[in-house]
This record gives sequence, C-alpha cells and structure tokens, in this order.
Amino acid sequence: MTSPATPADESAVRVLLCDDHTVVRAGLLALLSSAPGIAVVGEAATGEEALAAAAKLHPDVVLMDLHLGAGMDGIEATRRLIADVPGTRVLVLTTYDTDADVTRAIEAGATGYLLKAERPEELFAAIHAAAEGRPALSAPVASRVMQHMRSPKATLTDRETDILGQLARGLGNREIAKALFISEATVKTHLVRIYDKLGVDTRAGAVAVAKEQRLLP
Repeated sequence: MTSPATPADESAVRVLLCDDHTVVRAGLLALLSSAPGIAVVGEAATGEEALAAAAKLHPDVVLMDLHLGAGMDGIEATRRLIADVPGTRVLVLTTYDTDADVTRAIEAGATGYLLKAERPEELFAAIHAAAEGRPALSAPVASRVMQHMRSPKATLTDRETDILGQLARGLGNREIAKALFISEATVKTHLVRIYDKLGVDTRAGAVAVAKEQRLLP
C-alpha cells in the first residue's frame, strides 16, 4: 500500500509510514504535511508492505509501529529494512515502552524510539535527527535506557543460563526439558525466575536482554 508523493522541496526528508491502523496513518499524514522539510512519500499497513514500498521509494526515514497485527512485526520489519534498503533509517513510533520492546528495536537497528504521545514538534525533530543518523528517543524511553544501562548485570544460576541458551535456540519448554533432562514444570519455574531477574515478560524479551548483557553461554 503506497501513496507516493513527489516532495516540492527536494531537500525534504522523505518519510514512509508503517502502521496497521488506517486512522493513525491518516492522522500522521495530516500532521506531517504541515511540517517543514518533511514529505510523506508512501504508506504501509504491514511489515511486508513496508519492505516492498521502501525498496521502491527509498525513503530517508520509515516511521515504524511495533505491533502490526498478522504477519511480520515491526521488529523483524526493521531488521529487514536495515539489511535490504541501505541508507534508510527506521524511527519506531509506538505506544509500547517496555524494556524488552526498546531493547529489541534498538538491536534490530532502529535509529530512534518515540512514543505516540509525543508532541508534534518532538516528532518532527526526531524525524530530522533520524534522517541524519542521530539517535532520537522519547524522554521516558531515554530515561529507562539510561537506568537499564546503569543497572547491575543480572546474575543467573548455571541452570538458568543453560535454559536461557536453549531459549535462544528457539526451543519450546518440552524440547528444553528433554535437552536438559528435567521436567517441563522445572523449566517453567526457572523461566519465571529468569523473567523476573531480567525484567521481562516474554521469551523474546529474555533473549534480547540476555544478548545485551552477554548472558548467553
């Protein structure tokens, strides 16, 4: 889904919108149309559409939502965009600000991470910053990132580290139990402790934080 437009100002930052909500895209289009030096050149409702549109339009910045419904999520779309469309920056624009989401987005290659509650002026500034390759973070996100960086590294037991390693391989609870010769109930108990220590609530979040803190075996 694309609605390419030719910017009147050739120096304008070319932006591609990716959000699965039509109303949100319409609102962003209207908002950015009033922003100096910014031109929306296309729209996408899914990660797959964003990849196809970016390959065709070569935007400077893709405004990427994280949760896109069915299909590829914003994290994977970001990772693919960075690899497949060199020179395009991804600026995450979402309502979610959990440590796991921020960590995964940054690890995927996002230049910035903004919350949808930001003031328009902050969004405009972030788009220009992202286009120049400068990091752009919402104040609450920046605060959480700094706090996370200053936090001591999580301490895991040998068994928890083993389970985390299996988790990173993509194994399910039953497969982990079989590989480590323990029960599924024991795996679940260890996972609860791992999530608590890493400050996450999903398997993907645990792996992302573990990679960041170099906890994987």
